[in-house]
Amino acid sequence: MDNGLIFALLLDGQGGAKPLNWQQVNAWKLEQGELWLHLDYSVYQTKEWLFNDADLDLAVAETLLSSESRPRFSQLDSGSLMAWRGVNLNPNEEPDDMVALRLWRDEHRLITTLKRDLSSVNELVTLLERKRGALNLSELMVELADKLVGHISEIVNNYEEQMASLEEQVIEDSSAKLRSELSQLRRQVISLRRYMTPQKEALMRFSMEKLAWMNQHERIELREVVDRITKELEDLEALRERAVVAQEELQNRLGEQLNNRMYMLSIITAIFLPLGFLTGMFGINIGGMPGVENPNAFRYFAWMIVILVAIQLVIFKWKKWF
Repeated sequence: MDNGLIFALLLDGQGGAKPLNWQQVNAWKLEQGELWLHLDYSVYQTKEWLFNDADLDLAVAETLLSSESRPRFSQLDSGSLMAWRGVNLNPNEEPDDMVALRLWRDEHRLITTLKRDLSSVNELVTLLERKRGALNLSELMVELADKLVGHISEIVNNYEEQMASLEEQVIEDSSAKLRSELSQLRRQVISLRRYMTPQKEALMRFSMEKLAWMNQHERIELREVVDRITKELEDLEALRERAVVAQEELQNRLGEQLNNRMYMLSIITAIFLPLGFLTGMFGINIGGMPGVENPNAFRYFAWMIVILVAIQLVIFKWKKWF
């Protein structure tokens, strides 16, 4: 893959595909069949090919090579330009750090570009290798959109399970550590939703566009994909609201715990304040202090303190202060 070509597959129309190299790609003719080119846009040879040999408009080539792109759909005279996002399932990566996939579709060719691995693409290639894949590029694009949304659905389900677990912990534990976990989950939900909203619009425009190379059955399937991503967006919005409510509940519980502790400290302070006053007064080392000559004076003073504490506790209980 050092030359930028991740793979090139010539569809056979029966669910399989023939792999091609760069030389075969450059020699490809329309009559040979539909071609799927999957490229690493960060490699120099890919840039050279897109600008010089791919027979693309300059704006289209630049879009296919852009490092950042929001999901979109643009219909041009020579073809369709799209940008989609898929959840990041690569090792040691966060799912909400979504992988950008750019697509160019003309009458007999599909060009896709990315930098990081995308599991949805790999699954389609595996199906083609087993001769159980798409029969044409239009069906392949619908399957790709479906798999992208399918993986998003799995991540949303995982987020829902995490949210349910955190809500239980908020009720049972209310530890301060939950605050960071809730914040992280909320950030992931917001990040995922930020890309899914324009992706829904892009897929909707794609499904509504009257394209000569897409039949009615494929449009219906694509609209089903749009309905699924709409549901996932609704679930993400519900998750975001649940995270907000859980954070507020956690904040209230932590505040209540703090208030209870401060209240207990206030009670203890109220009990020991008069005791400190008495011990301070009787600790003055000057003449005339009562009980200085009496050997039982300390015992009487200790009992006086015990009785005073008991009286205070009775008063606090009567006042319902604890």
